[in-house]
Amino acid sequence: MIGKLKQNLLVACLVISSVTVFYLGRHAMECHQRIEEHGQLGAILPLSALGGSMRTTLRTGQNLSMPFVYNKDMPLIFIGGVPRSGTTLMRAMLDAHPEVRCGEETRVIPRILAMKQMWSRSGREKMRLDEAGVTDEVLDAAMQAFLLEIIVKHGEPANFLCNKDPFALKSLSYLAKIFPRAKFLLMIRDGRASVHSMISRKVTIAGFDLGSYRDCLTKWNRAIETMYTQCLEAADKCLPVHYEQLVLHPEKWMKTLLKFLDVPWNDAVLRHEELIGKAGGVSLSKVERSTDQVIKPVNVEALSKWVGKIPADVVRDMAVIAPMLSRLGYDPHANPPNYGRPDPKVLDNTRRVFKGEFQLPDFLKEQSQIQKSAEKPKPS
Repeated sequence: MIGKLKQNLLVACLVISSVTVFYLGRHAMECHQRIEEHGQLGAILPLSALGGSMRTTLRTGQNLSMPFVYNKDMPLIFIGGVPRSGTTLMRAMLDAHPEVRCGEETRVIPRILAMKQMWSRSGREKMRLDEAGVTDEVLDAAMQAFLLEIIVKHGEPANFLCNKDPFALKSLSYLAKIFPRAKFLLMIRDGRASVHSMISRKVTIAGFDLGSYRDCLTKWNRAIETMYTQCLEAADKCLPVHYEQLVLHPEKWMKTLLKFLDVPWNDAVLRHEELIGKAGGVSLSKVERSTDQVIKPVNVEALSKWVGKIPADVVRDMAVIAPMLSRLGYDPHANPPNYGRPDPKVLDNTRRVFKGEFQLPDFLKEQSQIQKSAEKPKPS
């Protein structure tokens, strides 16, 4: 009886094994055929073809009959700059374009780039990595794959994918090396305005002492110098965009930068506030501090809020503390500075903002209240 049972179990196992082998063999043949079809079409084989496909709909509404294809040679867009320099507004305006998807900050991209930079700077660490076979070529391939997966899969597909993590552009030269067709938008803002914004809105940034304008301006100067120098070295791959000029003349600057990015013109980029929370439109983070400002149309409300708020001794030493102000075209002694005259539409937007026409959606109001409660000092 026991022998018969063993025999039946053995037969059952053989049948299951045969079916499994048949299925896997058939699946492998289908994969091979699909790879050959991609090759015949001259398309780039996506990473997804190696393990699951990404079948979805592009933001333009075009139905994909094949997996979404992507690789290191696709035309990526990177937006960066010192935090509080208009990077969120820039990505929201681009997100309004039906062929572009940026999405919220990933936060992990600048951190992994900083780690890679640390490995490269340490002679001893680099020697150990080389001896272990983890050469620059291996690391570059790994970085390409990791960053690409994050950028592609943290949001919906689009013809032009973009990443907005402000400090990622500290590694602009390296990103340009591993993504040869990528282009970069460096957001530049008067450092006094950026620093006042981060201090007044309590935006925590690693290494910045929010209790000191002098310290924050020094750190701002160092960070923007690093990114601006690399932007100039990248030449035709990087476009510096002054926040003040973007908000004063949005149509002129959006046409300029879309042409630079080889993205076709679409006037939706001038109406980003109308597309917030809509399918294929602008997705805003519940936790990013810029959200309550980006729900408004482009306006000049925030341009000179810093005037009269910076300590007198820091104002007196401004040219020495932040020499990049002059290099970027700002007068370190002008209080207030003359940034220029806004377009009529921007003036109208600003009047509407001052009237209070634009309010946070309910779900963002709830998040805002949670943040404010967390920030209130607890009674002793």
